[in-house]
Parts: sequence; C-alpha cells; structure tokens
Amino acid sequence: MKIIGIDLSGPSNTADTVCVICEAEGTGLRVVDCVSGATDQDVVAILAALEPCQAVAIGLDAPLSYQPGGGDRASDKDLRQTLVRAGLSSASVMTPTMTRMAYLTLRGMGVARLIAAMGGNHVRVAEVHPGGAMALGGAPVGAVRNFKTDGEARRILLAWLAGQGMHGVARQHPSDHYVAACACALATWKWVRGCSAWLWPARVPHHPYDFAC
Repeated sequence: MKIIGIDLSGPSNTADTVCVICEAEGTGLRVVDCVSGATDQDVVAILAALEPCQAVAIGLDAPLSYQPGGGDRASDKDLRQTLVRAGLSSASVMTPTMTRMAYLTLRGMGVARLIAAMGGNHVRVAEVHPGGAMALGGAPVGAVRNFKTDGEARRILLAWLAGQGMHGVARQHPSDHYVAACACALATWKWVRGCSAWLWPARVPHHPYDFAC
C-alpha cells in the first residue's frame, strides 16, 4: 500500500508544497520519494505513476471543506481545544475561511477534487494535521511548537518519526515543510489502520473527508 503525505501551500505559493511518498511495511512506513515545490500537475503525475488499482491513502494538510456561512467547522473547534490541552497554541488550528487560510482551503479542495478525478475507488483521502499528529502521538511538544523556525527542533522530530516506524526520513537539512509532510504520512498511516490519536469522521455532504491526527 502507498501512503502519501502532502504539506500543502496556497495555489500561488507551490514552492512550499512537499509530497512524501511512502510504502507500507508491516506496521511501519518507508519513505521512497519526496517531491518538493509540488504543483497540482506534480500531484497528477504522482497519481498517474501509481500501479493500476494499487491501494493508496493520501493525507492533505489543508482544509478540505468549509463551514457554510463561514467560521469554524465543528472539527476545527474540537481539534483546537484538544491541541491547546496538549500544549500547542490555539493558532495551530485556523478557520478555513479566514483571510490567511482561504487560499489554502481553495487549493485543498481543488487538489482533493483532482485526486478524486484520477484516483478511482482504490484511493482514499483524509484531511490531516501534522502538528497535531506529532503532539498527540507523543512527540516533544516544544519541538512541535518550534519546528517551523528551529532546525534542531526539526532534527528532533525526524528522529521521533523514525522511532514511530518511519524509515528513510533522515535528511541533512530538512525544511519544516518536509517534516510536516512526513508527519502527514504518519497521520494517514494511523488513520488507515484505525488508530488515529484524534479523528473527526466525515459528515456528508458538507464535510466529505475524515479529519485525522
């Protein structure tokens, strides 16, 4: 089974998008490829290169729906409260329609649609939260809070991810987007196996994807 973690950025800032492609190996994962600066076309190419009917699960770090009328989804409120209790900032979960997030929500929904159009029934998609997956999974919370700006925090988190059964994650100078994409893959792998640290099930039609950490 293929597990793909995608740390998504907005549609005009694709240089910050990282896709990590993994192979499931028993109870762990092996990183087999990484695409940095991934465009929508790159995501299409990754899907096109998969073996026909191969089981695939993809976790996207981006809102894949929004609340009709605006504001938080029920899932956003619940996850924010959960992560604050775990030691993260309330800003760790942002409202999908707020100014800083609307473009990411737009791309998230667009990429999810691309995957649905190309993937077929053997491809599953979830919305994931990499910081939440690490903090709720037992990673050092200080490192999770600081990994976007601190190289040592990123090194600590990659070592932690390796200890969770992710093989081949080590990088000499990892970006924060790479670390997040690896955490997306781990969150997706846990979701597939039914052992997410936090899960908000899909609520069709407005929120058609599970949201997991």
